[in-house]
Amino acid sequence: MGNDTAIDADMPEPIVYSVAAEAHCALQALVSACMSELPRELDQYIDKVTFSSTSPAGDKPCFPCPLKEQEAGCALKALEGCLAGAIADLRYGSQGRDIEVDPAKVTSFLMSAYITTLDGMGKAHPKIKYRLPDTDLNQAQSNLYRRLSANLYETCNTGQYYHIHGSLEASTTLRMLGLPPFLAGSDDYHQCIAMIENAVNRLSTADLEHKNEKYRQAGAPALTKDQFRQTAHGKAMAGIAPFTVQSLDAPSPPITFPALDLQHQSATGIVQCLTGIRVLELCRVIAGPTIGRSLAAHGASVLKVTSAKLPDVPFFQLDVNTGKHTTSLHLKDPRDRAAFESLLATADIIIDGYRPGVLASLGYSPESLAAKAQECGRGIVYVAEDCFGGTGVPGAAWSHRPGWQQIADCVTGVAWEQGWFMGLEEPVVPPFPISDYATGILGTIAALAALHRRAVSGGSWIARTSLVQYDLFLLHALNPYPLEVQEHLWDVHDRNFFGLRHSDSVDEVSARALRSMQRLYPELFHGKMLHKAFSPGFGGEVAWPKEPLKVAGIAIGHVRTTRPNNYDAPSWDGWERDESMLV
Repeated sequence: MGNDTAIDADMPEPIVYSVAAEAHCALQALVSACMSELPRELDQYIDKVTFSSTSPAGDKPCFPCPLKEQEAGCALKALEGCLAGAIADLRYGSQGRDIEVDPAKVTSFLMSAYITTLDGMGKAHPKIKYRLPDTDLNQAQSNLYRRLSANLYETCNTGQYYHIHGSLEASTTLRMLGLPPFLAGSDDYHQCIAMIENAVNRLSTADLEHKNEKYRQAGAPALTKDQFRQTAHGKAMAGIAPFTVQSLDAPSPPITFPALDLQHQSATGIVQCLTGIRVLELCRVIAGPTIGRSLAAHGASVLKVTSAKLPDVPFFQLDVNTGKHTTSLHLKDPRDRAAFESLLATADIIIDGYRPGVLASLGYSPESLAAKAQECGRGIVYVAEDCFGGTGVPGAAWSHRPGWQQIADCVTGVAWEQGWFMGLEEPVVPPFPISDYATGILGTIAALAALHRRAVSGGSWIARTSLVQYDLFLLHALNPYPLEVQEHLWDVHDRNFFGLRHSDSVDEVSARALRSMQRLYPELFHGKMLHKAFSPGFGGEVAWPKEPLKVAGIAIGHVRTTRPNNYDAPSWDGWERDESMLV
């Protein structure tokens, strides 16, 4: 696999399999699963979709994984393009727009955090930390022992595994296990794993579930897909679309887009479908911020709001803050609340990526925001992205639980599929935060669908999606690769990757997968796959994956480079635009 220069002479013959062809099937499955949530006129756009790769690697399964992540990602980007085309037609007139998705760029997009660099330094570079603001306030990332409090371990029940997750704090989870929150000299990877796994080994799955509930920690058992479907939550989620859009029962007139927005149309004639749309993003890490990053690529003004009192992963900001402005507001401070509410007054979209109910507890529930917007004669779109999904769904017993990408991958059965693919009788968290990025695309689709409804029907809308909903689509609507494809992936990828075990960290899993993919498919990591621009906020040249999507008649891409959290004033005024980045 890969291009000829990257393949050893004794490597197995390529299989006959087309990611592009299977992406068409995945798109049909996605549309079928989401039909009730989509505009009725979308069929005309779906017929215009093509999948065409700029790289030979784009039409081949690349990830050392058994599930159709590339095909799912292509389908998601295609549906995003269909909705962008529908909105562009509302604004600028119907043009019968062709929609093109590049599978190679989708593959790069799905591991964006492992491709993005600052002055050539990637996530694993030993000096990158000195170039990034330290937002790891609790040493949950920089301290190896504390970082491994977010990992998969075997319980006292033989063959049962549990993913504990210290999140961005770690102390509570470690104390919950009877371990010290900090450990001097804890820089040996295997010793740290052994120490934490020994603690988990003393507890049953039921014990860990009880402790996680008591201490309000993220964590979940690693279930097979069939086991998950037998849980109360699994049964409730089985009938839920990958995303939902529902009215917030706050009627207001349609907010239509102008036929031609002369104020924002550039001298070059470049237009984007969301120019002038204002987005407030309240999220951290990857999935939620990917929604904002993608909306920014469609021209929206996306303002990421964080608090200086809350930790965030430093490196991920280099990736997911692309195209945005960033500011800091602590929503328990009266003056910051006043500034936030001033921003809310003209915001079109609010993205909520926090634990379900957190923003509502601060007075910013979807219903209250819709009511405020209604008083002004307008509607809003509220996008909620979380781990388990199911908020408001009868029987969705885990909808309140916090979680992360690894939690979703473990609880739904994705990790067991990965382990079996690797020849193990144990689960393994798959490489790269693929389900994070894919869920981010789902959230973008949901936001665009809700925005289209606001433009056509008026009112305020809540769009919901989750990591679990993406994983269920991947597992049950697409099924794993055929055996011959899985065997081929086994043959071509590095043997070192297949030496991983359940307790190897997501960083170790991803690092080994990355080395293998760089050997097999070097074209995914440089050249035409990357956009490069100087970031004043980070003080260097940033390289990041190009957008995988083209829609005729509109530009898709970013007009501002990435920046750290809290770089800008909390304002909608005076935003810079560099439209040369779109060309």
